Amino acid sequence: MGTVLANDEVKEGISVRGGHPVEQKVMRQWLLRVSAYSERLLDGLNKVDWTDSLKEIQRNWIGKSEGAEMKFKVKDSSIEMDIFTTRADTVFGVTFMVLAPESELVDQLTTKDQRDAVDHYIAETKKRTERERLAEVKKVTGVFSGSYAINPLSGEEIPIWIGDYVLAGYGTGAIMAVPAHDSRDFAFAKHFNLPIIQVVIPEGEEASDPATWDDSKDSKAGIMINSGFLNGLKVPEAIAKTKDYIRKMNVGDVKINYRLRDAIFSRQRYWGEPFPVYYKDDMPQTVDEADLPLKLPEIDKFLPTEKGEPPLGRAKNWVYKDAYPLELNTMPGFAGSSAYYLRYMDPKNKQALVGKEANEYWQDVDLYIGGTEHATGHLIYSRFWNKFLFDMGYVVKDEPYKKLINQGMIQGRSNFVYRINGTNKFVSLHLKNEYKTTAIHVDVNIVSNDILDIEKFKGWNPEYKDAEFILEDGKYICGWAVEKMSKSMFNVVNPDDIIEDYGADTLRLYEMFLGPLEQSKPWDTNGIDGVHKFLRKTWRLFFNKDNKLEVSNEEATKEELKVLHKTIKKISDDIEKFSFNTCVSAFMICVNELGALQCNKRQILEPLTILLAPFAPHLCEELWEKLGHTTSVCDAPWPLFNASHLAESSFNYPVSFNGKMRFKMNMPVDASNKEIEEAVKSHESAQKWLEGKTIRKIIIVPNKIINVVIG
Repeated sequence: MGTVLANDEVKEGISVRGGHPVEQKVMRQWLLRVSAYSERLLDGLNKVDWTDSLKEIQRNWIGKSEGAEMKFKVKDSSIEMDIFTTRADTVFGVTFMVLAPESELVDQLTTKDQRDAVDHYIAETKKRTERERLAEVKKVTGVFSGSYAINPLSGEEIPIWIGDYVLAGYGTGAIMAVPAHDSRDFAFAKHFNLPIIQVVIPEGEEASDPATWDDSKDSKAGIMINSGFLNGLKVPEAIAKTKDYIRKMNVGDVKINYRLRDAIFSRQRYWGEPFPVYYKDDMPQTVDEADLPLKLPEIDKFLPTEKGEPPLGRAKNWVYKDAYPLELNTMPGFAGSSAYYLRYMDPKNKQALVGKEANEYWQDVDLYIGGTEHATGHLIYSRFWNKFLFDMGYVVKDEPYKKLINQGMIQGRSNFVYRINGTNKFVSLHLKNEYKTTAIHVDVNIVSNDILDIEKFKGWNPEYKDAEFILEDGKYICGWAVEKMSKSMFNVVNPDDIIEDYGADTLRLYEMFLGPLEQSKPWDTNGIDGVHKFLRKTWRLFFNKDNKLEVSNEEATKEELKVLHKTIKKISDDIEKFSFNTCVSAFMICVNELGALQCNKRQILEPLTILLAPFAPHLCEELWEKLGHTTSVCDAPWPLFNASHLAESSFNYPVSFNGKMRFKMNMPVDASNKEIEEAVKSHESAQKWLEGKTIRKIIIVPNKIINVVIG
């Protein structure tokens, strides 16, 4: 394809578009040094009002580990391997080492006899993304380098392997494998018949033969064995003693490691901010401030060059001061999105991103609403960006977002077609296991009941115009899955279609009505008609059967005021809690109750219109104007709750005889127990239960229950 692809554009070593082979290559990139802020990013989570789950996602992504970095010398070589481990106490259980395929040590440590096997393995690994390598935990692959390391504590020789379950970006890109106490190491050892040595006996167990195990043993707590000077110690004691020992013997040191990597800030595409950087003697230099802004040049097409350079390589005279080549990469989308909130504070400032006075006034974002998919991307970059600007003295707060709420995703039902690898032929769902295929998302709008419209599919993408199909019973059956609704998955429901049928307010209300804001919710239009009927009911409170405005200026009744103020309290409270689905339910109850009371009083309907306006603004603006107002309903003051309208003057008591409820009786809330007793005795419905019986006791719980004990 001659271009750079994102992880989600690659499946099983081939491109989703076109089915072309894909491999990873080393490229010169610009990076943001996010890793330098790892500890600050962790500490800052204690200062913000975010959900615990989101904080935990970021903590795990930053991945702070306290452990030791140990030196493993390579046999018959001057090379030393620095290995980071959180469990230096288990070093006596190391039976092999594993290098990441990308490690610089691979080339240095591969022997002549193993060169062909290693080169072949590296070539195959380049076809898989890191995401695939992490996800496919059951797939074991590796190759022996031919070299051996020396265990710094036991002195034993350890074979050095190369395996794709080790990533170059974490630690040093090399691990000491302890298969008895790590599941991926265990699977690797079993697959390649490597030794497994137990060094920790878990609490409540005895030592056993690893050859009989189905998986590794937990080593978080227990007693050390087969570990020289550590034998008999408990795990925490062994960890501490090992750290002291490796320092004393100068074979390592205690270290804190972070999983967080520096963010790649280069993109090999045309659209993006060009870097204000030129090269002199192949060294980067910054463009003079007087020559900014640097604007994208005209190019003939937005494709990489024949040499594989980014599209800017096609530009004529893309040089600085007629002499020095300019950077060909462009910046990513998060170059702007990381700090856009600061620009909102001072959007017309032509001298700075944000002026000091404006930033001191606004300071930070009071409320941020966004999905959890941003937790390990945008929200990390944005926090880093803000902390850097804080350190430079440009902003007054070191955290950008004071409070953050994650809205759940609207989930859609996706469909898939299955392309036979290396062809433009597609096989139906129940026949796909007979071929090697790649699943590809297809537009749900050309699928009906999981049956693909083949002609529409051919016209959907030029790449598929000559596609061939292997059908079952004359039809192409698509696969399906419930996933987040996304353009990239072609499962987006077009809101214009819903608005055309029901109106924008119905769509807004229905999205809120689907469930709590924080929860992911599957899209289902089965209930949308009920929301539309609610809005029509609301309209009918204002208009008669002839659709003419009929609003009374009469004083509202006690019952009507009670309904209104109950709703004011509920809506006001639930908006503060971001509980919009319960607000919609409260509106429905309110409109039903006012409809039953045949209420059309201005004193009730005007406040109701204001309450409903944030939820159904188009309808409420129309109603507000019909009520005679010339300004927007959004500018009207919010209705105030008056608790006195909810006070009850009477209570409908359930009356029980020997614990069984027989009838209900209405009494004033301030009635005395004596008055209630007399009312019960004389009540018409009580007579048949009292006939021939003696009242032994009458139990009264004020404004709750009455129980008559008879015998």
